[in-house]
Amino acid sequence: MASPTTWIPLFSKGFRRAARLHLRRNFSGSERQCSSQAKVGFIGLGNMGGPMATNLLKKGHSVVAYDVSPEAMERLEDEGASIAMSPAEVASKVDSIITMLPNSQHVRSCYTGEKGVFESVQPGTLIVDSSTIDPSVSKEMAGSALKKGAVFMDAPVSGGINAAKAGTLTFMVGGDEKEFMAAKELLSAMGKNIIYCGGVGNGQAVKICNNMLLAISMIGTAETMNLGMRLGLEAKLMASIINAATGRCWSSELYNPVPGVLENVPSSNNYEGGFGTALMAKDLGLAQDAATKSLTPTPLGSLAHQIYRVMCNSGLAEKDFSSIFQFLQEQNSK
Repeated sequence: MASPTTWIPLFSKGFRRAARLHLRRNFSGSERQCSSQAKVGFIGLGNMGGPMATNLLKKGHSVVAYDVSPEAMERLEDEGASIAMSPAEVASKVDSIITMLPNSQHVRSCYTGEKGVFESVQPGTLIVDSSTIDPSVSKEMAGSALKKGAVFMDAPVSGGINAAKAGTLTFMVGGDEKEFMAAKELLSAMGKNIIYCGGVGNGQAVKICNNMLLAISMIGTAETMNLGMRLGLEAKLMASIINAATGRCWSSELYNPVPGVLENVPSSNNYEGGFGTALMAKDLGLAQDAATKSLTPTPLGSLAHQIYRVMCNSGLAEKDFSSIFQFLQEQNSK
């Protein structure tokens, strides 16, 4: 049996952590403001994760960050974050963790690999993964978290890099409904719409369905704009008419793929930044895997997947997915 000198400090530390978590998950108003002083871990500081972590800092959260890129960590450190040298170090220092990673393999490595989150995650830690991955991997990570006494929720995002910078992302959250309010409080620092979708993996299911539609609509917008311009129509005029008519969609109105139609979108910046073609191809692959498993016909989703894979092999993998317009333009010249 442990002596009082060893048992009491351990009890006190555990009690303090439990008390903090209780406040974070069960109270509102002034008590909830106390939770913003707790440290938040953020892993993955790319085009989306970097601005998201910045918004956490702006909203008064204390952030402990990690990324494989030293430059990305330096940028966030300059904005006030603390830097860790591994996911495990992040997990050892925080009460909640947010991850934003490229794919399922990166998520598995981050959590279960050497110096991964699950090596040192503390019981009671709230984990929110905002990557877009296979729903089955989210369920797998949730099971591993449960064994560590932690809570895992999937919360992929929609809105793109501009919404990440503005803090107006939409989060699609899957997990234990009793934990949703705690997750919502945290995610509200980075997004405008935080929607509960059901059990773990449901957030991912919604996201891959949404991205399949996004890819289809972007291809349709690019084809339409390309055809109209080849028929002699001016691009801005055509876009303004479409956006006042039945062809209006997010891809035409807020993320038009034709250079010069809109400012502050990737198409007007040589298709740099934004959501990469390779990532769209990855998400479309996830949608097709899900369609195959569920015996669901998705003919346009399948064709969109093929088109984005061809784009990746045509030198556009690192360009924004709206570069489908550039791809079609190049086909014109052949």
